[in-house]
Amino acid sequence: MRYRLYREQQLSCDRETAWTFFSSPHNLSEITPESMNFVVLSDKNEPVFKGMEIEYRVSPLLGIPMRWKTVISQVDDYKSFTDFQKEGPYKYWNHFHEFIPNEKGVLMKDTVDYELPLGIFGRIAHQLFVKEKLKSIFDFRYRVLDDLFNSTHH
Repeated sequence: MRYRLYREQQLSCDRETAWTFFSSPHNLSEITPESMNFVVLSDKNEPVFKGMEIEYRVSPLLGIPMRWKTVISQVDDYKSFTDFQKEGPYKYWNHFHEFIPNEKGVLMKDTVDYELPLGIFGRIAHQLFVKEKLKSIFDFRYRVLDDLFNSTHH
């Protein structure tokens, strides 16, 4: 069964600033809860491009480290990009990032379509904890981005 997580957030910056931050794989660890032990293993210091592969180590459950590899399947510079899981904990993971300029800065949209492995057990796991875990990761991300881009102390 496929699920969707959708979020949007207004950022007080221009599209170039938002793009520069989000298109760098290394900034992902900054916006991921520490408890996930999220580490970017790829030594990529360039912005995302179609076909780019990024490897991570993450501990999503009970502190057990897992490898996760995504490929950037779509890029429209300064507008959107998609990371698609090549290897990892999900049966399917497709994360579409959009950056839409407006009078307040940039509206950032995240659409994550995902599916868990293990059939009925995956569906039960989703109800028991996966859905809430993902929600909490994106809640954390929202707070960090709000501080980074919308804080008045800049």
